[in-house]
Amino acid sequence: MRTNLLAVTLAITAVVATAQQKGGTPTVKMFTTSAEIQDLMAKSKSQRKEGQAIVTQRILSLAPYNANLEYRGSVGPAAVHEKEAEMFYVIDGSATMITGGKLTEETRTNADNLSGTGITGGDSRNIAKGDFIIVPEGTPHWFSQINGTLVLMSLHVPRPVH
Repeated sequence: MRTNLLAVTLAITAVVATAQQKGGTPTVKMFTTSAEIQDLMAKSKSQRKEGQAIVTQRILSLAPYNANLEYRGSVGPAAVHEKEAEMFYVIDGSATMITGGKLTEETRTNADNLSGTGITGGDSRNIAKGDFIIVPEGTPHWFSQINGTLVLMSLHVPRPVH
């Protein structure tokens, strides 16, 4: 577990350093202990309502970046973030993730995001504790099967519009 947390810490440190070089705003939260992560997981589990796909808790924050804990107890909607890449680190659990393809029953969530009930086509892969995934902006992604509970660290990374 310490090796995995070290890898996450290094990845987030790189993002924080980049944001600071760009003149980022003051830090809201720069450090979270493994004990705090366990507390966030327990809090998410207790807050999750029956049928609720995801509960999100803030891990770290340095505008414009926020690292969130995603506690996923069931399959939720598919998504496309048009202006942000999204990086995931699997803290606990396993799932099937689909990237690429086309959203089914696509709807616009807001000015920069699309949602769908699933994905047709795309690449399916099994993910598990310790895995890192990066999804480029404009790429559909979906956790199509969750084996029990999936706990992720997610980080949205603003990208220039092409």
